[in-house]
Amino acid sequence: MAGHDATTTFILSELDQMETRQRARNGQESNDAASGRVGKKKAAAHADGHVNGKGREASVGVETTQPQRSGLNKLLSEGLMPLFLILSCPVSIMLLWYLNDKCGGSVLEMVHRVASQGSVANMVDFVYQQIWAGRWYGTAFAAQVILGFAAWGMLLTRLLPGKPFNGPITPKGNVPRYYDNGFLYFVVSTLAFFVLAYTLHHLGYRVTLVAERFDELLATLNVASLAFCLALYVKGRCWPSSTDCGTSGNPVFDYYWGTELYPRLLGFDVKQLTNCRFGMMGWALLTITFFLRSVELNGAVVDAALVHCILLVCYLAKFFWWESGYMRTIDIMLDRAGFYLCWGCLCWVPGLYSFPAQYLSLHARPLGPVCTAALLALGLASILVNFLVDEQKRIVRETNGRCNIWGKPAKLIRAEYATEDGRKHQSLLLVSGWWGVARHVHYVPELLLALCWSLPAGFQHVMPYSYFIFLTVLLVHRAHRDDLKCRAKYGKFWEEYCRHVPYKIVPYLY
Repeated sequence: MAGHDATTTFILSELDQMETRQRARNGQESNDAASGRVGKKKAAAHADGHVNGKGREASVGVETTQPQRSGLNKLLSEGLMPLFLILSCPVSIMLLWYLNDKCGGSVLEMVHRVASQGSVANMVDFVYQQIWAGRWYGTAFAAQVILGFAAWGMLLTRLLPGKPFNGPITPKGNVPRYYDNGFLYFVVSTLAFFVLAYTLHHLGYRVTLVAERFDELLATLNVASLAFCLALYVKGRCWPSSTDCGTSGNPVFDYYWGTELYPRLLGFDVKQLTNCRFGMMGWALLTITFFLRSVELNGAVVDAALVHCILLVCYLAKFFWWESGYMRTIDIMLDRAGFYLCWGCLCWVPGLYSFPAQYLSLHARPLGPVCTAALLALGLASILVNFLVDEQKRIVRETNGRCNIWGKPAKLIRAEYATEDGRKHQSLLLVSGWWGVARHVHYVPELLLALCWSLPAGFQHVMPYSYFIFLTVLLVHRAHRDDLKCRAKYGKFWEEYCRHVPYKIVPYLY
């Protein structure tokens, strides 16, 4: 999800991340052409920040050959599973808040409280009263915080200077355009937050009120994000921003997956706003807020909470430094702007990802200087390695492989493939440096870092490790999924690559 380098092997075209989910629903898009809307979409693409890539040879290509689903597979993947996630995820995020905030992170305690109600009807009523009553529709306080933060993000995104850059070419030949001001946005927003905290303190208010009323924030984000996804669904059907749009004929799946690949609102790229400027920046500021709440509750800085805060903020600073690279990952190139991506970044990221910080704000215990230093050293080293891995990718991309990696000429496999228009394209598969150690070597420092900022919570409950567990499952599944996709796409070239780099994530283990 939204916050990690989702590239899984170093493929310079990076559009090689396309997978089988974006399938024949593009057939509906051809119906748009028949109705005469394509010309309007192309014009909108230019006016709204996209560059049309047709009519010239693209440096990278998009593979969109997708298998048709049918029968039970289609019912599960495009009907029951999306419906289940749409209904269960908004409830789950509130249940996890209750587990973390009211049950001290103890699953057994929450189960005991619910089970002690007796009948199923009483259990349901208990859950409703504890989690949803009075807050399911959101609160005015939370709405003000959310709208203010969203307005801030849009304002800075528009005003801060940044070098323009293009995203990868899309299946329909459009090229999204952005401005590389993510790191400046992160720095300015963080400094502004501390200025706001200082100002409010002298006026008799506290920014930590957001931490105390986190349930209201999550409930309001839930409602607002669901409504926002519905608006995107309607927009994609009626007023698409580019030709990369369309429907499958299944409203549930289209709401879940989205109807546009690169929607834009008021000139803003929706994915950049939801994923980066709101989701990831919100995660950073919530982490700092929970740390300040820990200081208030304990009357002093607790090293456990401090370690978590330092590592996470440094990691997110690295993310925003590399934001232009993130705009070329699978989250952006493949996933349409629907419930799956936008609700996830607007609600799931600020919620689930911030639960370890919330837990530590309530239950932080001293680590001692040795443990503090060890966790900081290992965590910061993981961030550095993660950065160096990405840096190798950037250097090889910019030089087309004409560079040295670890003091030696870069070893590459020039893999050929064809896109849906019949054009032949070439990707560079790096088999030296970090990318010669394992096909997904960058997952190792990612997981180590997540473990380092979770360990300060101790081992009494599993809740502080929710993000680490989620990330582990996500990355292991992603490694397997991408291996299958690339094997089908590159054929003999991928076989050769795997002979050079036999391990998926951890050398000699997996």
